[in-house]
Amino acid sequence: MNYIGEDLLPGQVGHFFVIVSLVASLVASFAYFKATKVTIPEDRKSWLKLARGAFFLEAAAVFIIFAALLHILYHHLFEYKYAWQHSSRSLELKYILSAFWEGQEGSTLLWTIWHCILGLIVIRKDKEWEAPVMMIVSFAQFFLATMILGVYIFDVKIGSNPFILLRNSGVLDNAPVMHVGFDIANPIRPDYMTLIKDGNDLNPLLQNYWMTIHPPVLFLGFASTLFPFAYAMAGLWTGKTKEWIHKALPWALFSVAIFGLGIMMGAKWAYESLNFGGYWAWDPVENASLVPWLILVAGVHTLLVFKHTGFSLRATFIFFGLEFLFVLYSTFLTKSGVLGEASVHAFADIGMNGQLFLFLLVFVWLMPFVAATTNRQRAIIALTTAALSVSTYFLAEIIPGFPLYVILSGIITFIVLMNKQVPAVKKEESASSREFWMFIGALVLFLSALIIIFQTSLPVFNKLYKLNTAPGENNEFAYNQIQVLVAIIIGILTAIAQYFRYKSTPGNIFLKKIAVPTFISAVIATFILLVVKINYDKEGLGFLINIWIALVAGVYAVVANILYMFSSLKGNVKNSGGSIAHFGFGLVLVGILLSSGKKEVLSHNTSGISIDFGKESKEISGENLTLVKGVPMTMGKYKVTYEGDSAHPKKALTYFKIRFRSDSDSFTLHPNAFINYKGNEGLMANPSARHYWDHDVFTYVSALPDPSKNKDTAQFAISTKKVGDTIYYSRGFITLEKLVGKDNLPLQNFDRSDTGYTASLKVQSINGPSYQSDLLLIKGKGQVLFQSQDTVMAQSLVLQLNDVKNSVAQIGVKESSAVMEYVTLKAYKFPYINLLWGGVIITVIGTLISMARRLRLNRVR
Repeated sequence: MNYIGEDLLPGQVGHFFVIVSLVASLVASFAYFKATKVTIPEDRKSWLKLARGAFFLEAAAVFIIFAALLHILYHHLFEYKYAWQHSSRSLELKYILSAFWEGQEGSTLLWTIWHCILGLIVIRKDKEWEAPVMMIVSFAQFFLATMILGVYIFDVKIGSNPFILLRNSGVLDNAPVMHVGFDIANPIRPDYMTLIKDGNDLNPLLQNYWMTIHPPVLFLGFASTLFPFAYAMAGLWTGKTKEWIHKALPWALFSVAIFGLGIMMGAKWAYESLNFGGYWAWDPVENASLVPWLILVAGVHTLLVFKHTGFSLRATFIFFGLEFLFVLYSTFLTKSGVLGEASVHAFADIGMNGQLFLFLLVFVWLMPFVAATTNRQRAIIALTTAALSVSTYFLAEIIPGFPLYVILSGIITFIVLMNKQVPAVKKEESASSREFWMFIGALVLFLSALIIIFQTSLPVFNKLYKLNTAPGENNEFAYNQIQVLVAIIIGILTAIAQYFRYKSTPGNIFLKKIAVPTFISAVIATFILLVVKINYDKEGLGFLINIWIALVAGVYAVVANILYMFSSLKGNVKNSGGSIAHFGFGLVLVGILLSSGKKEVLSHNTSGISIDFGKESKEISGENLTLVKGVPMTMGKYKVTYEGDSAHPKKALTYFKIRFRSDSDSFTLHPNAFINYKGNEGLMANPSARHYWDHDVFTYVSALPDPSKNKDTAQFAISTKKVGDTIYYSRGFITLEKLVGKDNLPLQNFDRSDTGYTASLKVQSINGPSYQSDLLLIKGKGQVLFQSQDTVMAQSLVLQLNDVKNSVAQIGVKESSAVMEYVTLKAYKFPYINLLWGGVIITVIGTLISMARRLRLNRVR
């Protein structure tokens, strides 16, 4: 059947190059494998030539796929499911890219694009390690390509095709109007495209400029974690267990910087787009990104220990192996749908669980494969991997936790084989050495990551073991009570470790160096605790004391690193990357504690209007202020007025204009909100904030009238009154101040014989404010020709003049909450939050400075 209006070429081109990228990545993997194994130079040269050609072809194919999918989104080709599902004609141009990576297929493609770019850098810059490293990169690319393949093999779906047509996706099956004869048993009608006027639109929470830039940076970080892993595995595979470290260190530092930046850009997006009143909620997907980053940071520090002392090489292999495995595990958590009800970030399950797990399982067992020392061991591991992959498919439902046992057994096997191949220094580190405390810090980070991932994985454990375990009602505190202790330890170690020397440090020298930063830190921390104060008593005195200690540790890290940079490093910025990064980390820690510990609710309910948020809501009525349109209300030091609102021209989205005034300041915020948009029940809201150097005023809409439920059913009560008489209503009284009749009306379409009446009313509320209302009535030939109504929204009143006889007026008064325009706000003050954002930037800059220094040193080698 020929379908009218379809443009099939972009999808055909895109899917063809998906297949090309799949085949090319497999060829590149095999060719790089052979180039690594052969010993004859001419053979190695031939295999390298083939491998590079295949990888170049793969990279070109990936960019063509990207262009094809972007073309489909940009031109609103809704015959493709991906465009229909993730975009709309009303979507601003800047959010087309956000729509690109909203879906699983687009985000996977973004990940593979970064692999291609970084892989090309390895090919260009590192001929020595190209073959083993790029074999692992190409192998990862092969698995990513399968995720966007979208084909069936014996009823088993391999990947999800981003170029599938809407009519082939099943979306239209339950839409009879789309079928021939309006019968769902019949095929799709040829002109179905004429009935599709628009797409399903991008999730409104993602329509934020941070979601245009945050995912690319985060996925660059995700992609970059493969390269420290690949160098570590290449070192084991080739038997060069020490030589790889100088090449891997710049990659690891780059990954720490970019991955960390991507995570915190997500926190900034959450701060500006989500209405939980913060930037980090220990959301499972947030945690799944944080965990591999923590392990990678631990690996960087043990790698530095090895470079200077020869210790901790085995720990480095373990950390660099696990950081990438946890990237894959976090991908599984995010894309499998297992966190669908536990996270606002998670994708829905689209049938990729088996592939995601296979990706993880194969790379788990790739580690012992490369750590093996004989071909016989490698053959056994390869057969074991294949057998476990198949058996997992059949035994996962029979033996609870079987997939987990398979993964753990692979990690244990790797550790055993790696220990046999990697030499270790027999001598123990001295407790007065820098490497000892760096290793302790790395170990604390690693244990912190394990605790976080265990808490995060509870939905997985529940599914595997049929448990009913949950973190509890106060999920954030479950994390915070442990991680605040981690912050204390890491803050102190960040301050003191650099004042130790490698190998050993005489006690008097250490005490002499650390005395000044310790004294200054104590003075500053005491000032903050006594003057700035943190009185966060929500979780009890014990937790508050831990916050105080963590704040002292954060200040210690800031001061100690500043002084170290100028005293020991003489202010040489090029050599101070580590101190700058640690200084930034200290600022991050202080910013988190101050902004969260001193977060202040501004929107205490002073309006007398109480909103019932329901039992399942986390909102507290007393912490939300309802603003009636045009009526100033007190909010802390501010007078706050709901001045108006405006609707999005093409979406069910309302922007509210909220004016804040104080004796010294005036500004306007524009939070927005919507109800039942894209099928979501209840209220969705995007916050708005005013930024100052030392604090933010942060507000979001927590409740507003629902027009579908807020219908006006009240009736007018008629009162007959003379001038000076009073009418009482529930919140005050109304006085008829003036009543005037006019025979001559200079109005169009009214006859000279018509009579008009005007009534002036004063509405006086009980709590003080008064309002003026003027009503008009026009009568002619015994009939009412025109009758005005006036709405006093602040008092929920509707007034009208019904009749006038002998200087007596019949006045209609209706009280109805449906006529009141209001919005309910939650507002916070976040003090010193810029310490957090500034600290993130400084940490990234310091890490990149360290990376640049390592690259310079590598060129000198």
